Amino acid sequence: MAKILVVEDDATMLQLVSELLRSDGHEVVPLGSALKAIEALEEVRPDLMVADLSLEPDRARGLEILRKARALVPPPEVVLITAHGSVEMAVEAMRCGAFDFLNKPFKLPDLQRSAQRALAYGRAVAENHYLKKQLRERYHFSQIVGTSSRMQTVFRIIERVADTDSTVLILGESGTGKELVARALHFNSRRQSGPFVPVNCAALPENLLESELFGHRKGAFTGALTEKVGLFQEADGGTIFLDEIGSMPGALQSRLLRVLQDREVRRVGDNAPVHVNVRVLAATNEPLEAKTKAGAFREDLYYRLNVIPIQIPSLRERPEDIPLLVMHCLRQKTSPRSGQAFQITRRAVAALNSYDWPGNVRELENVIERACALSEDDLIRVADLPPAVQESAPEAFRIPPGGRDETTFFVAPGVAVSPGSGLVLGGELGGELEPEPPVPPVATVPTPIGPLKEFLREQEVRYVNRALAYTTGNKEKAAELLQISLATLYRKLADDPAPAAGP
Repeated sequence: MAKILVVEDDATMLQLVSELLRSDGHEVVPLGSALKAIEALEEVRPDLMVADLSLEPDRARGLEILRKARALVPPPEVVLITAHGSVEMAVEAMRCGAFDFLNKPFKLPDLQRSAQRALAYGRAVAENHYLKKQLRERYHFSQIVGTSSRMQTVFRIIERVADTDSTVLILGESGTGKELVARALHFNSRRQSGPFVPVNCAALPENLLESELFGHRKGAFTGALTEKVGLFQEADGGTIFLDEIGSMPGALQSRLLRVLQDREVRRVGDNAPVHVNVRVLAATNEPLEAKTKAGAFREDLYYRLNVIPIQIPSLRERPEDIPLLVMHCLRQKTSPRSGQAFQITRRAVAALNSYDWPGNVRELENVIERACALSEDDLIRVADLPPAVQESAPEAFRIPPGGRDETTFFVAPGVAVSPGSGLVLGGELGGELEPEPPVPPVATVPTPIGPLKEFLREQEVRYVNRALAYTTGNKEKAAELLQISLATLYRKLADDPAPAAGP
């Protein structure tokens, strides 16, 4: 059911059209004058407006209503009807945003079909806007989880270069999230409405990679039975992401260099170049600089790609982010047995935080996926983790023979995390902490008293990290909670010499 505003100065026609649309299950608001319609638009906020273009006493009011309606956010679709139509009037109405234009007298089924098409089109447009918004939010750089100083550096670079056309080389071990960074760069740029085309250069054989990237003409080689548009042309107006660029064969490296220099591609078997407007992002887990010195990668191509390098740290280089990443993974899962959100024990978090993670974030995601599948209920214990992760747990957090790991931590928005220790400190912010697992006594060393200014700064950093933990690393939401600007938040994080402990 939709809300439809009907504007018609002929009382009989107004009643007829209103009853017709009500019979289709819509909520109809009938109005008999242009002035009333203009005043009611903001309040009614219709999904569709059916209006007479030539309303008495001012026959120009129909187009005015149309413009007012289309200026709303979101704008309703508009079907115009008139007894004094002309080609020029119809063209002007369409130019102003009308969906359809019907001349009186018209058949009632024609109006019904026009209204149905207009509403369907409006729903499709709204869904498209929603999906694009969801896509932008999904790949917004603030959705990349991490509060460590290494990740803050990455965030600052992404924020500065996202809306440029500069070539970016993303460096990092396998599983660190290089493609996620590439998508964040694209979906936060002016090219976000254009295509994002990922290419795994290591997954295609050399004889196919050239055709895939640049396309080919019919008959260019055996098997080329049709014309093929290359991925560079498909990415026109958007971004192409060349993953595992270090695996690209030498012959293709020279062709790629020509594309980066001239922004032109030449299909296999074709002599005419085609201009492409595309941004190039590349990624590698290989040491390209070393390959260049060894002659395995073109030096001139390396410098063309390495305009803006972004080094993604491995997970073992930022262990303080592991609890946040665990929270992020678990918040997206629900136990199929209980229907409740998953919880995780402190001992399990300690084991995860002590593991070396050779597969980085991808391996962590797989471990959490495995643990959720093996869990007897909605509580993840050390026993649900792979043996290699269990063995990495500190001695104090290992389960005694015949014992059971039951000290829990609930993963939910508003969790306080101690990045320094890697241990979860409590539940909802401001709530009571659960008893800590037994820890061997440690000799205490008196804490020296320093300047008050330093103490206040440490407390401020603690509170900022608390807000970041509450928002699972979303800096924009954290800044909103703290009632400071995003720039101020970045500055305070940059001033932090080391990640602060939790509250």
